[in-house]
Amino acid sequence: MAKVNVYNMEGKVVEELELNPAIFDVEVNVHCMHAAVVNQLANKRQGTHSTLTKSEVSGGGKKPYKQKGTGHARQGSTRSAQWIHGGIVFGPKPRDYSYTLPKQVKRLALKSSLTSKVIDSNFIVLDTLAFDSIKTKNMVKVLGNLNVEDSALVVLPEKDLNVVKSASNIAGISTAYVNTINVYDILRHTKLIVTKEALEKISEVYA
Repeated sequence: MAKVNVYNMEGKVVEELELNPAIFDVEVNVHCMHAAVVNQLANKRQGTHSTLTKSEVSGGGKKPYKQKGTGHARQGSTRSAQWIHGGIVFGPKPRDYSYTLPKQVKRLALKSSLTSKVIDSNFIVLDTLAFDSIKTKNMVKVLGNLNVEDSALVVLPEKDLNVVKSASNIAGISTAYVNTINVYDILRHTKLIVTKEALEKISEVYA
C-alpha cells in the first residue's frame, strides 16, 4: 500500500497518509491512458473546417476557351480543381470528431494516470490550501515551499475563487476540481498537487 507525506502550506511534513490501493496502486495501463488522451483531444475539436467544392466556388459559367485548336487540354469550367481558385476535391467539411470510450477504459485510464504520478514521486498532498484574498504571490509562495519548479495541476475539493484566480496567472499551473480531473490534464503536468479533502473525495468517487 502506497504512503505519502502530507505537507502544510509552509512545505513542512505534518503527517503520513495511506493511499487507496484501488486508485493509487493499480497496474499502469499505458494503452488505456493513450486512448483516453486521444479521445479527449478529439472531443475538443470544433470540426468547423470547410473548403469549397467545384459546385460552390464562384465563376466558371462560361467555357474558358473553345474545345479544339488552342493547343491546350480541353476545359469545361474554371471551377474545376486543376484551376487556380477552382474547387477542392475531397476537402474537409464540417464534421463531429467526438466519440465515446467505454466507462471501464476511462476509469482505468484515470487510475493509471494517478498511480503513475505516485510511482514517479510527483504526487503531493496538502493538508489544506486556502487564501484570504486573491494574490498571485500567495500561490507562488506555496509552490516555492513545495519545491514545485515545473508545471503542476492543483486539485481542489470544491470551488475556491481565491485559490483558482491566485494560480491563473502562473505559467504552467492549472487548477481543477475533483469532478473535473481527467487523464490529459494529469499527464500534461509534471506535478499533481491534491488537498487532503480532495483526496478523500477522489477515493469516494473513483474507488
